[in-house]
Amino acid sequence: MKTLTEYLWFETKERRELVRLTDTVASLVRKSGIQEGMVLVSAMHITAGVFVNDDESGLHEDIWEWLQKLAPFGPDYRHHGTGEDNGDAHLKSMLVHHQVIIPITTGKLDLGPWQQVFYAEFDGQRRKRVIVKVMGE
Repeated sequence: MKTLTEYLWFETKERRELVRLTDTVASLVRKSGIQEGMVLVSAMHITAGVFVNDDESGLHEDIWEWLQKLAPFGPDYRHHGTGEDNGDAHLKSMLVHHQVIIPITTGKLDLGPWQQVFYAEFDGQRRKRVIVKVMGE
């Protein structure tokens, strides 16, 4: 089995931001030379996530609104007693989750017709990273 490991670094302009990763991940799969296997894409921070969904602006706003309803930004988190102000970001990360595994078939990401890979930042404006690990034959 072959592997390729790369780190992607981000410093978002906004506290909350989506970054489309599909083309970058696909490029790393090509670079790896792996024809059959899988790629792991994982946020290495507890206030960010990675998910697969449609790249459509209305859906993006629906996702943000849904997450805000379930884990609203605000001062009422016990976590804030530590001096932090990002309790909602930790909970949003749990809802979205921090990683995805995508199949590789004939050297390409095996995604559905509308599926795209996204990094979701919930507490940005500082340097963070994502690990991409391509594995297979």
